[in-house]
Amino acid sequence: MSGFIGEIQPAVKKETQRMVVITAVGVTLMWIIFAVLHFFVPDRVPFGYTVILGGIGGGLVAVLNFFWMGLTVQKVAAATDEGSARTKMRASYTQRMLFQMLWVVAAIIIPCFQFAAGIVPLFIPSIGIKFLGMANRIP
Repeated sequence: MSGFIGEIQPAVKKETQRMVVITAVGVTLMWIIFAVLHFFVPDRVPFGYTVILGGIGGGLVAVLNFFWMGLTVQKVAAATDEGSARTKMRASYTQRMLFQMLWVVAAIIIPCFQFAAGIVPLFIPSIGIKFLGMANRIP
């Protein structure tokens, strides 16, 4: 495992750490929103362990997806053949989307997850990137 970690470029590590923070903040905000809405309309908006587990699971899937994408970009950037690089990128995209869809199905079917709390975190990294871009914080 240490050999695998050693092969990850510093930029991939840095951006993944940034996504961990963004996703954690986003999931925490989502939990707060669920709690507030539950306070006002408890019959319509649940709040309990299923919301917490859904947020944790969705957040992990979102960060893993971003990390996987970073590793793919790292491999594609090192490739010498453009056709091979395109194929790797397409295959990675398909696999990552399948991974996310499997999580969405699991979040809907498995009763220990609140489905919306499991799905919303999948959007947090892209929303965070957009907010950082608007604030000109991405160097």
